[in-house]
Amino acid sequence: MPLGSDRRACQSVDLMSPDLASYERIIVAVSGGKDGTACLLALLESGAPAERIELWHHEVDGAGRPFMDWPSTGPYVAALARDFSLPLYRSWREGGFEREMLRDNAPIAPVVFETPDGTIRAGGQGPMGTRMRFPQVSASLSVRWCSASLKVDVADRAVRGQDRFLNRRTLVVTGERAEESPARARYAAFEPHRTDTRNGTRRRRHVDHWRPVHAWVEAEVWAILRRWRVMPAYPYQAGFSRLSCAFCIFGNADQFATLKWMDANRFAKLVRYEKNFGCTIKRARGLDELSSEGRAYQAARSCPDLVAAFLSDGALRTVLTEDWTLPAGTFGSGEGPV
Repeated sequence: MPLGSDRRACQSVDLMSPDLASYERIIVAVSGGKDGTACLLALLESGAPAERIELWHHEVDGAGRPFMDWPSTGPYVAALARDFSLPLYRSWREGGFEREMLRDNAPIAPVVFETPDGTIRAGGQGPMGTRMRFPQVSASLSVRWCSASLKVDVADRAVRGQDRFLNRRTLVVTGERAEESPARARYAAFEPHRTDTRNGTRRRRHVDHWRPVHAWVEAEVWAILRRWRVMPAYPYQAGFSRLSCAFCIFGNADQFATLKWMDANRFAKLVRYEKNFGCTIKRARGLDELSSEGRAYQAARSCPDLVAAFLSDGALRTVLTEDWTLPAGTFGSGEGPV
């Protein structure tokens, strides 16, 4: 699908856009992926007060060594914030993905989140629980627990744990799109956020949730990144069509074949966990078998410098570029959320 065929190339916001000037704070969830970045750019195109915007990034691996995520994601998000002169606040569950996966008759780990006044640690108490398996591909977040435990709940705790949102109007912006799945197609473009307590009797917060690119097709997302000259994150350039975790449970055979080729040690670690758990990520077959059915992306194999870049956690000077090109992963067949 050529970018020039974008039927709404100049559209920058959903028809149900809220009154952006009415919010004291606008929180944009970013992970380095194209959709979250498109949300930020759509806000700027629609005239949102830039001084009220802040970026939030959830460190899936708990601000520790890479386990499931791309090492280059944190540096990319940090450069994005610097390029647009916006504050960036990170948050994570202690121990990240690996600790939560290995939880065995233990409470869920505390959440840590950055604020304008410092870092806050919250939670960590509660009922004992056991996982001892990877999240499973499912529409239910109780089974696909990675999103719920490492992103959704982390963000909710960060909002509820900051008094600066009390008696204020706050807008939370996320990048889910209807095109991604039937389940996401049913999401509301605009609704009260889970942390909203505007009708409460104490600790009242007015928090709305907006998905400005919910109705966009993929071509529109790439078009706005091109207009603003924002470089697509490295994994897109290497052929990956989605930028969630590197070893996302939704990954297909080609994705895992590529990951096995370029990051063999991490791949082997996941295979060992599958065998130890007696339960594979994909249920029907293990990662070794799945990867053997795919082929590594040619864009990755032909550019070792690019692979080295997105396996590096080194700082990026900028994500803005004058040499913008459509990445190899555009309109790919990467699996996504159900």
